[in-house]
Amino acid sequence: MDIFSMEQWSPYAVGIGIGVLSWFTFLLSDKPIGASTAYARTAGMLEKLFRGEKVGEMAYFKKFPPVVDWEGMLVAGIVLGSFLSAWLSGTFRLEWVPSIWAANFGSSPLSRVLAALVGGFLIGFGSRWAGGCTSGHGISGTLQLTLSSWVSVICFFIGGIITAFLLFSFGT
Repeated sequence: MDIFSMEQWSPYAVGIGIGVLSWFTFLLSDKPIGASTAYARTAGMLEKLFRGEKVGEMAYFKKFPPVVDWEGMLVAGIVLGSFLSAWLSGTFRLEWVPSIWAANFGSSPLSRVLAALVGGFLIGFGSRWAGGCTSGHGISGTLQLTLSSWVSVICFFIGGIITAFLLFSFGT
């Protein structure tokens, strides 16, 4: 069977793959896998288009300059890999309103896009507040047995479960 044409992969195989990727990331760059800083850097690059070099004077961007770095390339690779996976498996389709969303909230693309924007903002805010994203804490931080990452991951799961119950009325 061609693994690139499979619609779903074993979560165990994927977990092992992510673990091996984490080892190589630490071995080759001595940095943990994470993505949230790439989004903040991208926001800085966009802001730089309007405000120029003043952006580099901000305290945050002195520590994390608004440039394309390896995390930005990781995010680009995730997007490209997701597209290729869906295309090679024959499951790629453009869909503004997924069926589970339409069944629960209606088929309005506007409400779906607004919910996605609000959700994206909250995730971005939360990842900056928590000092990292789900991949940073959930993969790299727990791999290093960092207490703050374990607490963050537990909170991610609790928040996800509560959100799913609230949004989709599971269990009723």
